[in-house]
Amino acid sequence: MEKTNVMRVIQQKKIPFKEYYYWDTSAQNWVEIAKEMWEDENLVFKTLVTVWKSWNHYVFMIPVAKELDLKKCATVLWEKYVEMILQKQLLWLTGYVHWWCSPIWMKKHFKTIVDISALDNQSIIFSWWKVGYQVEISIEDFRKIVDATFEPITK
Repeated sequence: MEKTNVMRVIQQKKIPFKEYYYWDTSAQNWVEIAKEMWEDENLVFKTLVTVWKSWNHYVFMIPVAKELDLKKCATVLWEKYVEMILQKQLLWLTGYVHWWCSPIWMKKHFKTIVDISALDNQSIIFSWWKVGYQVEISIEDFRKIVDATFEPITK
């Protein structure tokens, strides 16, 4: 398996992890991918990038089966207007492509907010940059490498 920058960060910090790889899949969305990985969809998180009226960018992580509640996000961040960044802007802004965005090793540092439901679990699964690669680490270790806050941000 080719090492990614996210893998390097996790290994450099000596954080134990479990890797998932899926390539030959008929899955059409993240919920189906979680099922193919035989994992609870509440453990598998997707990473979303937004832009606000203030032109600040924020990263949100939510369980794959849930939807981001932009009103709750605005309340948490004291912002007024928000929208998802355009898909074509994702690579330029973060270094990642759609569907494979990771909260680790973005081109720039953005405030990261994780749905509070993550704290109900002992671990979290998320993309580690390459198509078909997911990583699972403990919530405790996640907090060591991602400067994130945990808030209720889903519908």
